[in-house]
Amino acid sequence: MVLAMPEGDTVFRTARRLEAALGGKALSMSDFRVPAHATLSLVDWMVESVVSRGKHLMIRTRPPAKVSAPPLSIHSHLLMEGHWDVYATGERWRSPAFKARAVLGNPAFTAVGFELGFLHVLRTTDEVEVIGHLGPDPLGHSWDPAEAVRRLLFAPQRPIGLALLDQRLICGLGNIYRSELLFVARVHPRTPVGEVEDLAHLVDLAHRLLNANKDRARRVTTGADGMNRYWVYGREGQACLRCGGNLKMESLAESTRGAERNVYFCGSCQAAQVPSTEGVH
Repeated sequence: MVLAMPEGDTVFRTARRLEAALGGKALSMSDFRVPAHATLSLVDWMVESVVSRGKHLMIRTRPPAKVSAPPLSIHSHLLMEGHWDVYATGERWRSPAFKARAVLGNPAFTAVGFELGFLHVLRTTDEVEVIGHLGPDPLGHSWDPAEAVRRLLFAPQRPIGLALLDQRLICGLGNIYRSELLFVARVHPRTPVGEVEDLAHLVDLAHRLLNANKDRARRVTTGADGMNRYWVYGREGQACLRCGGNLKMESLAESTRGAERNVYFCGSCQAAQVPSTEGVH
């Protein structure tokens, strides 16, 4: 089994579920199970909105009229194993309580954040301090493909397989989308950014693939929600679905001391750099 960090589409769907359960309602339950906020209570605070930015999640709240305080945002990141679950209030949780880091609820629903990578509460006006560095979000209302291309070209000699994971350039992409995008575009992961023939096409594919999956329960890049949902991710040693060649996996890192991340690709058909629209449905 190949483990992967939740990517932008997963966090987008999580934000939408939380918005449907909590948005526009006052909290009747507030329990933060992290030391920094263990004494904080947001009971009676209104959940204004829930939004995602790349792999980051913001639950924005405002105080009741009787409380003199600024609006606060609950900022979380899922990292590898984190998840927010939504339950009918009183329903039994599917994960053990000791893994819960935050519990928020109203009379109808309870949202529980389990094994969150990090969780902290800050003034809503200070959100820029924690997400302002992020690049354009393919699932955001202010998606700017030209800005994404510009940022990717900051370091033209950097391998494209590393650049696509840099959240400062484009946010929301992880190992899965990195591998799938490069395969669909027929670009080898070690190709320098400045040598990618049509970088704008690759950026457009990122936007299209994430948007194609944002409403799906199971992510699909091949268009077939069956045995092979992915073109290359997690399929090293198997046959390429496009050319029949042997799929490979390699580790990429910024330097000999950098964290390595596995990338999957076809050594045969990714040598060519011919734009393609395969996998976008």
